[in-house]
Amino acid sequence: MSLAITPALIAFFIISLGILGCAVMLLSFRKVIYMALAIGGVFIGASAIYFLLGAPFVGIAQIMIYAGAITILIMFAIMLTNHEATEPPFEWNAKNIFSTIGAVLLAIVLLVTIRSTAWPQGDPTVNVNGSSQISNPVAIGQMLYTQYTIPFELVSLLLIVALVGAVIIAQERQDPKDRKENE
Repeated sequence: MSLAITPALIAFFIISLGILGCAVMLLSFRKVIYMALAIGGVFIGASAIYFLLGAPFVGIAQIMIYAGAITILIMFAIMLTNHEATEPPFEWNAKNIFSTIGAVLLAIVLLVTIRSTAWPQGDPTVNVNGSSQISNPVAIGQMLYTQYTIPFELVSLLLIVALVGAVIIAQERQDPKDRKENE
């Protein structure tokens, strides 16, 4: 099996390296705010993969929902919670060593599994929207606001309740002395 080097393949490898770099930075940073920025980089890289695969709607949704809203929500939660100004220095202990060995073994198992699996190939002549000529974003919008209106609204309500709960939990963590000083 030979692999033809195309511009799309080169772009895929560059984007993948960017995603992996942001993921490694996410795991390496000690400050939580830097971790949130690194995960934003992972989300933007994932959206670039979607654009590369010809799914611009999913790519834009990835940018708006994950790279935008979720990253901002993470930063908002970080700012509302109390964190120590200094992080403890990193030191190798038995837990870190076994975690590293486990992660490397998992990566090897996943690599062997992915490489040995015969993945089904899609048929490019099949219209994923069925027999209609409606574009994919329009079809998704019609499904969301006709057949899936109630679940869509329930998910949005659940997200709002989770945000309000996070704010309440963050406020309860303050010491009573701090509350009296702020009032």
